[in-house]
Amino acid sequence: MNPYNDTLETVPESISIAALDARYRDGSLTPARLVEAIAARTTAEDSHHAWIRALTRDEMMRYVDALQGKDIDTLPLYGIPFAIKDNIDLAGIPTTAACPAYAYTPEQSAAVVGRLIAAGAIPIGKTNLDQFATGLSGQRSPHGACRNALDPRYASGGSSSGSAVAVALGLATFSLGTDTAGSGRVPAAFHGLIGLKPTKGVLSTLGVVPACKSLDCVSIFARSADDAQQVFDVARGVADGDPYAREWQPSKPPHESSGGPRSARSLDGVRFGVPRADQREFYGDISYSAAFDTALGRLRSAGAQLVEIDFEPFLATARLLYEGPWVAERLAAVRPFVAEQPDALHPVIREIIGGAARWSAADAFAAFDQLAVLRMQADKVWGEIDVMITPTSATTATVAELEADPIRVNSRFGYYTNFVNLLDLSALAVPAGVCADGRHAGLPFGVTFVGRAHQDAALLDLARAWLGESGRGHGNPQAVHAVHPGQNTATGVEADSPKHAR
Repeated sequence: MNPYNDTLETVPESISIAALDARYRDGSLTPARLVEAIAARTTAEDSHHAWIRALTRDEMMRYVDALQGKDIDTLPLYGIPFAIKDNIDLAGIPTTAACPAYAYTPEQSAAVVGRLIAAGAIPIGKTNLDQFATGLSGQRSPHGACRNALDPRYASGGSSSGSAVAVALGLATFSLGTDTAGSGRVPAAFHGLIGLKPTKGVLSTLGVVPACKSLDCVSIFARSADDAQQVFDVARGVADGDPYAREWQPSKPPHESSGGPRSARSLDGVRFGVPRADQREFYGDISYSAAFDTALGRLRSAGAQLVEIDFEPFLATARLLYEGPWVAERLAAVRPFVAEQPDALHPVIREIIGGAARWSAADAFAAFDQLAVLRMQADKVWGEIDVMITPTSATTATVAELEADPIRVNSRFGYYTNFVNLLDLSALAVPAGVCADGRHAGLPFGVTFVGRAHQDAALLDLARAWLGESGRGHGNPQAVHAVHPGQNTATGVEADSPKHAR
């Protein structure tokens, strides 16, 4: 006899934390019924190549069983389904980092996964990624190029590709990714999702296969700022044995006390730093250029101050990540395996990691000195602005374009992302409607709010003001639309003086 015979034909249209909580409480849904519906979809054909290892129905039901007799009021993520990038450990399930020869089966989950499960969340599978989390495209996997959930001709973004796809397809309420160079932000932008790149160390990386251990962050994908906030509140915390962990030290949002309940807040008077027009890059993509102008126009209309900043220190920092010795940190993370089985690596990953051997210890120390100078230069901007806004990616590309030129096209996605972790900043990718013009018309466009370390909650508050009370994006392949339709395109941006502030 099947104890879970109260099956649900389809996954509910809304699987936000609030929506599922309401249905669990009124008895119209149970975690078992939800898992049955999810299992029916994850075991079907995976045309998007989102999964490396979807959990079976029975494996998911073990987590459902663990909820029996538990008080929903004591579990903030009771019955909430989530996906896990396959460089993050889930007990009893192989971790591969998209390299089958590297696979191992952990006895315990990563610290952050353990915290989420303890809060009632249900893991549903391990997702596809750019191998060893090296890339921003989602194409560098032996399990196949991860296809965009909204248009499978296009890149999903990477390296946390499958994690974004799982949320965009409505299979997971949220998912975990990792972010070293933009891997938790670019896939969010390509799917109209929220992508939180937290302050380094506040979400433990214990139990995560490292890319650059000193820079890695566990990231969160969700459809709304509220969901991302709830997951962040549960997931953060110092784990014993994590040498890079640190306590979160929240700071006050710009111009506003952080006390009291979180809610949508005004953008009026917030000083947004914008790269100078001559320092912006879209690689000829008029769709993205026009969409960013539209986003800036929205900010102006909302009363925000747009302050042009010198973006060069941030760009110079970004170049260090792949043009400097931090590539050698990627080699250090997997050096014994690479030495023993170099042919097990994806060809593009082998080319990138293999090139790290040219950097010497002297080069590394020189780069640290250079980074210190750039950090000092970049820090000056925070006296003039409250938050920075950039496009999340400079452009997008089709799978075919990436296959034809995998390194150069991939690198374009990181123009506005690669500096963030090196400078110890927090960042939040947020939807900004869809492209209205050019060859990418109809595809999502996203911007990123960048703040100083520990400003994660402040950025989420800004997302609520930007998107509405719940800070909700779309991420729905059945209903792609502009988040705020009917906006006029702004042309350019000038530095606002105090007399222009509203």
